[in-house]
Amino acid sequence: MDIQKTSSTRRGVIQSYRDRLPEIPEWAVASLGEGDTPLIEAPRLSEEVGARLFLKFEGLNPTASFKDRGMTVALSRAVAAGARACICASTGNTAAAAAAYAARAGISCFVVVPVGKIALGKAVQVLAHGARIVQIEGNFDAALKLSQEATAEMEGVALVNSVNPDRIEGQKTAAFEVCEVLGRPPDALALPVGNAGNITAYWKGFTEWRDAGLASDAPRMLGFQAEGAAPLVDGRDVAEPETVASAIRIGAPASKEGALNAVRESGGLIESVSDEEILDAQRMLATLEGVFCEPASAAGIAGLLKLAREGRSPGGTVVSVLTGHGLKDPDVILKRTALPEPVPAVMSSLAGLMEEARGRP
Repeated sequence: MDIQKTSSTRRGVIQSYRDRLPEIPEWAVASLGEGDTPLIEAPRLSEEVGARLFLKFEGLNPTASFKDRGMTVALSRAVAAGARACICASTGNTAAAAAAYAARAGISCFVVVPVGKIALGKAVQVLAHGARIVQIEGNFDAALKLSQEATAEMEGVALVNSVNPDRIEGQKTAAFEVCEVLGRPPDALALPVGNAGNITAYWKGFTEWRDAGLASDAPRMLGFQAEGAAPLVDGRDVAEPETVASAIRIGAPASKEGALNAVRESGGLIESVSDEEILDAQRMLATLEGVFCEPASAAGIAGLLKLAREGRSPGGTVVSVLTGHGLKDPDVILKRTALPEPVPAVMSSLAGLMEEARGRP
């Protein structure tokens, strides 16, 4: 068998962008073939938002979220530095990625989560990979503080939250991919904002692309927070953030300054959207474009729809980042829907239901 001819073309972000990342020895690389996610044109939603819209579907990474990009760099660098364990605070996606990449790297993983605040789909991933979940009586910000203290006091333990600059380095590669596929940067990029590492990373990637002479400009950065967890919009930390979008339920973003800098330098904005708007956007993505993302991922689309309703559509070519797959957080859908009652296994029953669904009398 010729391994070279049959292996996947998804090499992972470290192999694809070595010259644009911190130094990592080959023996330390922990990769699952992350990156190279599709940029999907969305014609129906384009009409709704008043721009040519593309969806960067990061839910097709190995653990089904964008966190894999940063985690491969952070874990590989940690291994190269001699770490024997990693730790992170998480509401789900970081935990799943850390658990998978720690398993790949052969080191232990500890995940600190607010009690009852991790989505089932993400908790299952963490447990499957053999990581240890530590539930605390506190919010995400308390979990992050505790994780930072553990890293400072315990030898050989690496913190792999987005406050680790290696995470930002890995996540910026998504901006490179967008530019490569479009042939240039988009006019605007919309994305959800929770801990604010991703908007920071995308802006870093776009500016590096521009500064390397590969483009003459960079996109406007349009960040959207949930109304119940919108510290960057409110101008103050939120002690008890609440939103159906669990991945962005964060009251004190660790990458606050990076996010505000991205918005300021790009002429962009950070605004909030309601839970209802987020869930409507999630539904529209699934029913109009066939793309199923978790609620937090839909915040960017919810924001673009809100801007369009208010006559503020960015226009031009817009990319909206869908940060995680819908199966990461199925509880929200299950709570809003139910399986129908059974009918007799005869054609007349089936035909009646189908005609009713198609709007026939």
